[in-house]
Amino acid sequence: MMKFVLDSHTHTIASGHAYNTIREMVIAAKEKGLELLAITDHGPKMTGAFSEFYFVNFGAVEKNRFGVELLLGSEVNIMDFDGTVDLNDNILKKLDVVIASLHLPCIDPGTKEENTRAYLNAMKNPYVNIIGHPDDSNFPVDFEALVLGAKENNVLLELNNSSLNPDNYRRNTKENDIEMLHLCKKYNVPIVVGSDAHADSAVGEHDLALEVINIVDFPVDLIANCSLKMFKKYTNKYKFS
Repeated sequence: MMKFVLDSHTHTIASGHAYNTIREMVIAAKEKGLELLAITDHGPKMTGAFSEFYFVNFGAVEKNRFGVELLLGSEVNIMDFDGTVDLNDNILKKLDVVIASLHLPCIDPGTKEENTRAYLNAMKNPYVNIIGHPDDSNFPVDFEALVLGAKENNVLLELNNSSLNPDNYRRNTKENDIEMLHLCKKYNVPIVVGSDAHADSAVGEHDLALEVINIVDFPVDLIANCSLKMFKKYTNKYKFS
């Protein structure tokens, strides 16, 4: 039986458009039976997000609360097709986990080649651990190149539960996710499922992603949420410790 032990992608009020505190998110994770929670607030170029200083002061936060291990990091914004992100390496290397994503407020969509290049270049940053929601037809990509790039750079590709919500602004996400997972299965490339929770009620909610996993008959041993050991080996906290 598939059991998820962690949520790799969540946001707090520090993201500017999310609605709960770290404490409230951790309590929600505990109630869902999770063993690990990643807080990945948006990088500073996102509208309403906190400044860089927020990300350098994580030492003030207890990392194990209510029996849940807490990883503190960021969902950084990819700012150009060269894969530049909105936190510098001196900050990134001190974060527990880093997701890199394309967001409409921070970059205008390019061609399929340009968007793919942006992701592939972001993957080359040694402190980027996860590529966030590469499923949006607003940012078309070459999924085979993306999957092979993730394999080469030892980066996790995200299956984003929030993307699959019919009310989400991202387009054609289910079809894109199915294509991505088929390729990950073909090339033996692991994924991670993120709730992308912007409120405590969404922490650990992965049901829509699980529907896609079942459609593809995606192997459990390629899903990082099912193993703390597997997930941790991709994160800055454990790769560089």
